[in-house]
Amino acid sequence: MVSSSDSPFSSSSSTSRSPAPKFCNNSFTTRIFSDVAGDITIVVDGESFLLHKFPLVSRSGKIRKMVADAKDSNSSKLELHNIPGGPQTFELAVKFCYGMNFEITTANVASLRCAAEYLEMTEDYRDENLIARTEVYLNEVVVQSLEKSVEVLSICEMLPPVAEEVGIVNRCVEAVAVNACKEQLVSGLSRLDCNGESAELKSGCLEWWIEDLSALGIDYYQRVVCAMGRAGIRPDSITASLMHYAQASLKGIGKFQIWNPARMKSNRTMAENDQRTILETLVSLLPNEKSSSIPQNFLFGMLRMGIMVDASIACKLELERRIAFRLEMVSLDDLLIPSIQTGDSLFDVDTVHRILINFLQRIEDEDNDNCGYESEGLGSPGHGSLLKVGRLIDAYLAEIAPDPYLSLQKFIAMLEILPDYSRVIDDGLYRAIDIYLKAHPMLTEHECKKLCKFIDCQKLSQEASNHAAQNDRLPVQMAVRVLYFEQLRLQNALSGSSGDGFLSQRMSSGVPSAAMSPRDNYASLRRENRELKLEISRMRVRLSELEKEQMFMKQGMIDKSGNGKTFLTSISKGIGRIGIFNGPTGGKRQKSSRKSRGDGKTGRSRRYSVS
Repeated sequence: MVSSSDSPFSSSSSTSRSPAPKFCNNSFTTRIFSDVAGDITIVVDGESFLLHKFPLVSRSGKIRKMVADAKDSNSSKLELHNIPGGPQTFELAVKFCYGMNFEITTANVASLRCAAEYLEMTEDYRDENLIARTEVYLNEVVVQSLEKSVEVLSICEMLPPVAEEVGIVNRCVEAVAVNACKEQLVSGLSRLDCNGESAELKSGCLEWWIEDLSALGIDYYQRVVCAMGRAGIRPDSITASLMHYAQASLKGIGKFQIWNPARMKSNRTMAENDQRTILETLVSLLPNEKSSSIPQNFLFGMLRMGIMVDASIACKLELERRIAFRLEMVSLDDLLIPSIQTGDSLFDVDTVHRILINFLQRIEDEDNDNCGYESEGLGSPGHGSLLKVGRLIDAYLAEIAPDPYLSLQKFIAMLEILPDYSRVIDDGLYRAIDIYLKAHPMLTEHECKKLCKFIDCQKLSQEASNHAAQNDRLPVQMAVRVLYFEQLRLQNALSGSSGDGFLSQRMSSGVPSAAMSPRDNYASLRRENRELKLEISRMRVRLSELEKEQMFMKQGMIDKSGNGKTFLTSISKGIGRIGIFNGPTGGKRQKSSRKSRGDGKTGRSRRYSVS
């Protein structure tokens, strides 16, 4: 602890020094000098220091006043309560009073500054007193370095409020923000130097200070991040810092809730309350979603944490709103949020439902902001996102459908929330409903009809229609509708019709009335334009299916031309060949990985439930 006198930040008094001290430590007394008898004993947090009045009263206003008051009672023992830094820091202050050299460092400058304030070691009693010496170090060393500022901040967390009163915290917070801003400017050159390196090396080159901030408590970290935002730090850098802080501070939470979700809120531990505070603070610090791209898996991780620690409703709703802003970029695994409520379904369907409501509101707001209906419909970015979400939700419904605890009411709520034009074909919807019917055999016929009304038979592919016609879990009316539309499709295939009559009917049904207001007229035209473009997309799917059927029919005619087979028999055989539901497994559903189930596409990779 003792350093040479030529150290640039070694502290000593300018007066002549007494003989070299020897410390005598025991359970009762610590004597500064072994050769000169002390005349005053000062007790700090139970530890006694046998000292001399003159060096102390010449620099400390507090001790001078206490000694003056003690003369009346002829007492030579003083007690100092709650001195910042405790006995160790008081010992350094005493050394300073005795003119002994010691080095001021980032590890002790904050406690020394607070102790000097407590002991009133100001310039009123002696020039270059301890307050002035510590201030010089803070201003010339600490605030010039981001790393040293963070270290001093972390020490201030263990000091009493006097650290805030003397301005150490505010100066260090602003110093971190300013130095991080300088690093951001330098990173422009570093980015060029790191262009040829790996992404991991580049991240370490540019954002080295992110890890340092994780050492701070959440209160000081919040102040630092707010100061960084005011200083102009890039939102992406702030996001990276928030993610790193969350990963470092929220490890291993919620394990008890997963195994015992029925635990009462009143039994929440102190650690879980701290985790909740950290999570809610981090969510409040997230940058605007338009200025920074926050990974969806991180937002879902925070949402799961929020559910586990019972975060505030405002916190969870904010996370749900941010997720909905880019819902089309979400994976199926993200949506599978476990439910922690007893007696409920295995997955948190209510949360996903609220996210969908936010997403649809965002799509509606984007549509209202557009100037003309020509930009609406299938080609618009909003509708493209809606189609992606439609496929995602169909895959999600197929995943949660086998849950025996999933109520019909919740399942229907998820079915009906998306509009009809969010799906070009209903194969995914049909698959999810079929799985639900198989997992819930006790449903009444009325409930089965209620479910199947969401399936548009005209939007089923050839494969799905072929499976539905043989599915004994469906109501009879549903099977009849499927067979009817299959007959129409077959007639169109034979006559070469492309469904122009149906398209003309759609076009004539949406002519706006002259009695409509301009706003309603525009809304009607926009809806009609969207429906027409969606119908064109469906016709393209039908055309692709017809071309495929034609290939099988031609092949069948060539193979069977010498066997006396009729033309219709060839058609039947051709259609039977392309069915993917009647495979060699005897009608049992093939297992597939979650990844293949989550992509939402139709075709041979789709898993269907069969009898």
